[in-house]
Amino acid sequence: MQIRILKRPRDFRERFVDKCRLRVVETISLLPIPRSQRFRLLGILPLLFFLAQAIHYWQINQLGHLLWMCNVSNILLGFGLLTARARLIRIAVVWLVPGLFIWWRYVVGEWFGYANLDWWAVFSSTLAHVGGLSVGIVALRRVRIDLITWLYAFGWYVLMQLVSHLITAPELNVNVSQKIYGSWYPTFESYFKFWFVLTVLVGVCLWLITWLLSKLWPCGPKEQA
Repeated sequence: MQIRILKRPRDFRERFVDKCRLRVVETISLLPIPRSQRFRLLGILPLLFFLAQAIHYWQINQLGHLLWMCNVSNILLGFGLLTARARLIRIAVVWLVPGLFIWWRYVVGEWFGYANLDWWAVFSSTLAHVGGLSVGIVALRRVRIDLITWLYAFGWYVLMQLVSHLITAPELNVNVSQKIYGSWYPTFESYFKFWFVLTVLVGVCLWLITWLLSKLWPCGPKEQA
């Protein structure tokens, strides 16, 4: 003998919930955000990171510091993402990598010696360096990187150092464009010798960073744009 089990009729609340759920699904399906567009919108984040730094430096009347390579690379990364220019993304990431270590050595290390910290400065600086590189790595995993990127990154450095020398205050020494940096003074008495050695070291470091990144996310022939 077969027993037939009758289902309990659904009440009004269950039918209403199901109907609302269906409407939400239909609405989302009608207004999708393409994956490529979501990728481009990542570019808003590094621009916001740069804006946070701009607010900090405006408050202390030292806007020239915005031209440090790690800061300005956030603009390059944001513009590269919003316009889908892989080359700009790669250059920005190659500079954000050493920027993180330099920031940790010369900025974060000094925080422990302050009696009172400017927490907005801590927040904005962390966003620009940790946040910028995090967004950059996410982007680089998609656009990949080719070995010639180091040469573009080197050219970007030379250009920004020239701009820094021309328009920023000498006492800020932005991108080491004005004078010998801090503890290097006893080793070098001539700024030109210091600049030459530093430029060679920068070129070597950029090549090495590009090589390491290319091992993680190599670029195919169709991606070298």
